[in-house]
Amino acid sequence: MSNDEFRAALARLAAGVVLVTAEEPPLDEHGRGEDVGMTATSFVSVSLDPPLVMVSLRNDSRMDDLLAEQPLWAVSVLAEGQRQIAARFAMKGRISDRLLFEEIAYLRGGMTGAPLIGGALATLECRTEQRVRAGDHTLVIGRVLTASLPRTDGEPLAYFKGNYRRLG
Repeated sequence: MSNDEFRAALARLAAGVVLVTAEEPPLDEHGRGEDVGMTATSFVSVSLDPPLVMVSLRNDSRMDDLLAEQPLWAVSVLAEGQRQIAARFAMKGRISDRLLFEEIAYLRGGMTGAPLIGGALATLECRTEQRVRAGDHTLVIGRVLTASLPRTDGEPLAYFKGNYRRLG
């Protein structure tokens, strides 16, 4: 089986789209660290008791490197109208994360300090419990510290066959 065959087969699995965020520790005690964000479709619930979730990060990516040092992070479950946010944080060779967060409404999580995207269907704040190397990715399992539902309406943003899609 080739990589292309494997990729094509798994492209037939629809996935929800989330934005994983974390605050990079500040360089000195007088400032804030830089906010970092990454679009992910490999995000799942792992356990109800204790509440655990898992995200898959490409090895040596900026988010993988950051979460190896910073145990606190957040997830925003994106709504169908947030396709541009997903695309912005999924760009290869993208501009700095600081610029990516400009003009995006967000609140800072009270437990993690990570950005929680405004208009998301749900937001979670997490603390890393375990990291597992798996091929060219690292599986990061996080304990959910807070969960909120900022929106009571709206449909999720989905990813299928290499494109963002609407359900229904």
